[in-house]
Amino acid sequence: MAREPLQTLTEPMYYILLALTRECCGVDIMERVRELSHGRVTVGPGTLYAMLARFEETGIIRLTASQGRRKSYVITPQGMELLKKEFDRLRTLVSDGSPYLA
Repeated sequence: MAREPLQTLTEPMYYILLALTRECCGVDIMERVRELSHGRVTVGPGTLYAMLARFEETGIIRLTASQGRRKSYVITPQGMELLKKEFDRLRTLVSDGSPYLA
């Protein structure tokens, strides 16, 4: 059975949304993703702007400011719900695997 779009998030998607729990522009989002993932995840401009467009189209983030080419975004309540669901899903995966892998 095919998954619904955005039912689960990739690592870059998860960290982009996590970064947008506070208002950021594209360059700041890329830096926050690196910081939040302790350098494990990096997001290039092509991936970032494709994800931002998709997230904005689906109402997961919203544009908060636009000055020339610099645009800032923040997560919406719908996006926060999606992020929390993904967090819970990941926590369940870790909990289920802990007895076998810890």
